[in-house]
Amino acid sequence: MQFPPANGDFTFVSSTEAEDLSGAINPQEIKLNMGTDGARDPYATTFLRQRGYGWLLEVEEDGNEESKPLLEELDIDLKDIYYKIRCVLMPMPSLGYNRQVVRDNPDFWGPLAVVLFFSMISIFGQFKVVSWIITIWIFGSLTIFLLARVLGGEVSFGQVLGVIGYSLLPLIVIAPILVVIHGFDVVPTLVKLFGVFWAAYSAVSLLVGEEFKTKKPLLIYPIFLLYIYFLSLYTGA
Repeated sequence: MQFPPANGDFTFVSSTEAEDLSGAINPQEIKLNMGTDGARDPYATTFLRQRGYGWLLEVEEDGNEESKPLLEELDIDLKDIYYKIRCVLMPMPSLGYNRQVVRDNPDFWGPLAVVLFFSMISIFGQFKVVSWIITIWIFGSLTIFLLARVLGGEVSFGQVLGVIGYSLLPLIVIAPILVVIHGFDVVPTLVKLFGVFWAAYSAVSLLVGEEFKTKKPLLIYPIFLLYIYFLSLYTGA
């Protein structure tokens, strides 16, 4: 038995006729606004772009760039620092080192590490020595830099800072020797003088160029005094 549809939408059939019926429901295509450029309101997009706010519509994509190592991020070249250390500890030209790289290619982390290491062996239970040595390094280098510029030297503050810092290495080398020969009378004094001359020669040979000519002693003397002062901070004299 069949019943006419009430509103023209549905047709009721009997159970026997329903067995012969088959079909499928075609779902309507539904579009979701996922924030893509095609789904945005074109009026709003145009409005924002005309007023310089188009960057609000940009979506950042995750890059595939690999993260750099920490040393590379901090611009630390261990091979370069090691080479500069050898140039300072072995300042003889006959050894064939390109010692000018210490001056011409200055860095900050190498000299800072040398100064901190010198500060650590100079503590003797007084941590204020560390900050004092770093202060002397910075302002002593600034004094040498200003004097060099007045005398006509073509050096930068970064170059002077690096050379003065690296040239503390000879004082670090003689530090354990002074501990061993502490009980002698004259030998410690000779070792101290040797260390100061070694450090001063390394710094002077890098900073004092041909442009100074007859004015070299005016720069050599304050550098020599600076390393004497560094040594006095270590020995406590």
